[in-house]
Amino acid sequence: MSMSMTLAGRLRSTALALAAAAAFASALAAAPDGHAAPVEAGRAPVTTLKFVRNAGDPQNSRLTVLRDNHTVASYRAGSGFGAGHPKGRDECATARGWLPAGVYAVGARHTRYDGSVIKGYAVPLSDKTCNNGRTRRTALFIHSEMTRDGGQGRPESQRWDGPSDYRSNGCIKLAPDDIKKLFAVLADGSAPQRLRVV
Repeated sequence: MSMSMTLAGRLRSTALALAAAAAFASALAAAPDGHAAPVEAGRAPVTTLKFVRNAGDPQNSRLTVLRDNHTVASYRAGSGFGAGHPKGRDECATARGWLPAGVYAVGARHTRYDGSVIKGYAVPLSDKTCNNGRTRRTALFIHSEMTRDGGQGRPESQRWDGPSDYRSNGCIKLAPDDIKKLFAVLADGSAPQRLRVV
């Protein structure tokens, strides 16, 4: 083997070693704690919502906020007329049954919504065809019972009286304090685009 070939091989080995060291140093610089930086460093975590229906007690179901599939907050929530009503767990029973299973688009958050019944803090959801393939559930929200400005009013629909108020016409309903906490959590990150109901 000639000296020039041996020298070329050594130079190649040295260049490869230097490149590997530079890559390692770059990774350490990007992650000062000594751990390799994630592949998508700098990307905002993706926020999603998940609603788990409780068949035993629909008024004690859970709405969860996830960021990159990790739970960051969870709240008691209700949907439908409840287990004591013959249609309370029928997702095709308009204005009585709970929210149909599936994936929903999540609209922009409102803190002063002024609908005929729903007021104050509210998040609109997309319409959904239930499991019979025909009945379309509409006018769906995540909401509470409050006045337009987020306070407590005199009419029952604007006044939270306790656990019985988790009952809804199919929307996801939270206690007033919890929906305000939910909005604070959602304000500190990317807006959720998707809700999954199971």
